[in-house]
Amino acid sequence: MRAAAGASDAGSAVTLDNVRVALRGILANRLRSSLTMLSILIGTAAVILLVAVGTGIAAQVQKQIRNLGTNSIYILTERNAHRRDRGGTNARKIRLTKEDVKALSDKTRAPDLDMVAPALGTTGTVTWNGTTYALEHFIGGSPTFGEIRNTPVREGRFLTEEDVRSHAKVAVIGQTVVDHLMGKGVDPVGQEVEFNGVRFRIVGLQVKKGSNGFEDQDDFVFAPITTVVDDIVGNVDSYTVIGARAVNKDALPAAMKEITTILRQTHKLKPKDPPDFIVFNAAALLAAGKKAAQQFQLLLGVVAAIALLIGGIGVMNIMLVTVTERTREIGIRKAVGAQRSDIVAQFLVEAVLLAGLGGAVGILVGVGVGQLRTSTLHPIISASSIVLSFGVSVLIGVFFGAYPASRAAALTPMEALRYE
Repeated sequence: MRAAAGASDAGSAVTLDNVRVALRGILANRLRSSLTMLSILIGTAAVILLVAVGTGIAAQVQKQIRNLGTNSIYILTERNAHRRDRGGTNARKIRLTKEDVKALSDKTRAPDLDMVAPALGTTGTVTWNGTTYALEHFIGGSPTFGEIRNTPVREGRFLTEEDVRSHAKVAVIGQTVVDHLMGKGVDPVGQEVEFNGVRFRIVGLQVKKGSNGFEDQDDFVFAPITTVVDDIVGNVDSYTVIGARAVNKDALPAAMKEITTILRQTHKLKPKDPPDFIVFNAAALLAAGKKAAQQFQLLLGVVAAIALLIGGIGVMNIMLVTVTERTREIGIRKAVGAQRSDIVAQFLVEAVLLAGLGGAVGILVGVGVGQLRTSTLHPIISASSIVLSFGVSVLIGVFFGAYPASRAAALTPMEALRYE
């Protein structure tokens, strides 16, 4: 019993001695040790920050795409489609017409749709008190299209059916337009703006949505479609977009199939003709955005892993130099009875301590910098990335410290003591 206890105490003492010797070696070369830990620090912080940035971007993209409404469906003309008349010579213009809207609104033909509404879009400049801004989207629509588009207002009100019937010159505005045209902090409700020579009274400010990955959803002015036809675009033979909404999320596939079938009929397409329209929904965009975000996160993770690998190479380089410098010390320790395992443990513990300390400081730096926010970037720190980065930094110490440690242990006492 006493012998067993003594052996256990000796093993514990050896371990503590290895840590003590490793710390003494690190402190003896403070600058070199600091530079080695710096390389691990940078790699660890890079893992945490890049994963946080990727996660934040993914969350933002998904949030903004959800703002479109996950049950919403949008129909556009296919710009690259070619329609030919019966003579087969002249291309015919691709259109989205009132007939299309009427057919899609027929519940017997499209039972999985509960809303259908067209919209007209144009571009131009909007002016307020002498300040001019080049607007990305001027949309003519109805309250129904606004509901499909998921356009809640933060201040004021949205358009009403009475606004559409009376051809009222009122509009809802996005935050980007307010910031560029009126300045931050200005309440746009009640202000009058001029678009292409026509004056509109702002009755509502949309809730800020940000970018959906394709466009700025706050860079728009939304007015009654009747007013836009009367005063902006005139009578046109095609809508810019038709919005529709499925009765629920589960009905999306059936609703999109119904839309495709109906539009092929109203556009008089033959079975083998390619569609001259595009049907897409926010759920598909969300899936695509999520996949793109995952690929982006993977790319950032690879970059961070490379940074950590470079740090590990630095650890190995420094440990090889340390073994060379302390060859006589190794010989003396072996001469007084140190075993191969003692020498391996000594240098392995030193490598792990360098990597572990660098990783710990790297976590503090990564988490600290990750708290910074900008208007477009919101990193999200995850506990898994912290645990992973620290674990990898320690493993790097083990992996890249193993060779220098085994090289030190392979020296014979005579070789080590003769070394100059």
